[in-house]
Amino acid sequence: MKIKVTQEKLSKALNNVSRIAIGKVTLPILNNVLIRVEQKKVSLVTTNLDMAVIDFLPVSNSEDGVVTVPAKLLAEFVSNLPKGETIEIESKDTKVEIKAGKYSSTINGTIADDFPELPEIEEKNAVVYKVGIEEFKNSISQVIIASSNDLTRPALTGVYFNTYNNCLAIAATDGYRLTEKILIDKVESEVKAIVPSSSLQEVLRSINDDDEEIEISFNEDLVRFRLGEVEIVSKLIDASYPDYQKLIPKNNEIKVILNREELIRVTKLAALFARSVGGSIICEAKTPETFSVKSVANEYGENDSEINTPIEKDGRANFNSRFLIDALNSLESKEIEFEFSNHVSPAILRNKKDPKYTHIVMPLNS
Repeated sequence: MKIKVTQEKLSKALNNVSRIAIGKVTLPILNNVLIRVEQKKVSLVTTNLDMAVIDFLPVSNSEDGVVTVPAKLLAEFVSNLPKGETIEIESKDTKVEIKAGKYSSTINGTIADDFPELPEIEEKNAVVYKVGIEEFKNSISQVIIASSNDLTRPALTGVYFNTYNNCLAIAATDGYRLTEKILIDKVESEVKAIVPSSSLQEVLRSINDDDEEIEISFNEDLVRFRLGEVEIVSKLIDASYPDYQKLIPKNNEIKVILNREELIRVTKLAALFARSVGGSIICEAKTPETFSVKSVANEYGENDSEINTPIEKDGRANFNSRFLIDALNSLESKEIEFEFSNHVSPAILRNKKDPKYTHIVMPLNS
């Protein structure tokens, strides 16, 4: 195996793939990157068994072959070489020689026979969607914050891709809050799949400034994200996702329009006093035009801030301040819609002029 490539291209590719190269005691080869040259095509591959990252590397010339080498070591060595250098990599049995100008190194690799076989998407049966990169990045960031870390409820540790009313939606919930975003308005193919949040975070980290579109392909148990020369293939979570649409209130009694930045400010002020009471703050609507956010804590004292806005009906509910701040930070518009009914019904937060994104926060017991 032999390749010749610029330092910048190789370093970028190794940084993309080496993040998931975390070896296990029983499978130390997972520390390695697989370098494969086949018919003038070069691929760098790493896997943690649940996910694989492949970077197809453009090179000036090459000779076929395959070898695996420690991913972190190779990535750090190449990143410390001078930019602009041309790097030559050649494997002789399991010895991998790396040369760049006056710099050279030999890394002990291993044969590729023990490297796990990669899962592959069956193209003819795949459901494929294409999304603009900025829309994808913003949407995933808005939704993923509500996914759970509780491994005893595996379905909630992912983001649910699902189609209804001819649109593709993504949703996440941890039982205390719920997020949903319409990712594509009109689709023809149907899908219901739970993608691990960890895989989506890796996709977000792999996005480059020059990427314009992402291709998402689903089959029965896999999803593939294609970003230019990078592919990320992940297993889907094998579980049933809750019927989250039933959790979205249809008719909240209290609906107010609030300045988002002002609401963030008063919520943060209330949160300072709510630390000793589990972050509990009180949101209260008082006719004709007062919306207040307050907190009471015996240890610190109390805080009460008001926002002037038209109010048609009185009401109050308690919320977790951190969840409410997370929701407000995920919204984008200057003004937001805040809907709630009482201390048992979920609150809905939306951008005033963008109904595609919905953020639900469950109230706390009064």
